[in-house]
Amino acid sequence: QVRLVESGGGLVQAGESLRLSCAASGSIYSADAMGWYHQGPGKQRELVATITSGGSTNYADSVKGRFTISTDNAENTVYLQMNNLKPEDTAVYYCYASRRRFPQYHYWGQGTQVTVSS
Repeated sequence: QVRLVESGGGLVQAGESLRLSCAASGSIYSADAMGWYHQGPGKQRELVATITSGGSTNYADSVKGRFTISTDNAENTVYLQMNNLKPEDTAVYYCYASRRRFPQYHYWGQGTQVTVSS
């Protein structure tokens, strides 16, 4: 049974930083892509950042220049460094891992709360 285990969320003030981590537990074939979504109160889940196995990254416009995604491919772990946090970043952050090749999969983490006070 594969699980994605997230950590690093919490309560911070605007302008501060947090680093989220997401590690795959259990036997898992290497992911083609990993990343983060967030879901704010009363909002739909939205993409925050993704990174491919080749190192290509993609960010939501709202976080460009503030957030950095990185991975440890050997450990199937993805990180999200969040700097200069804003109250509008407040959300539950979910990591995912996906693989298009056989065996295909798409896993989600359980979510970690990030709250930014003004």
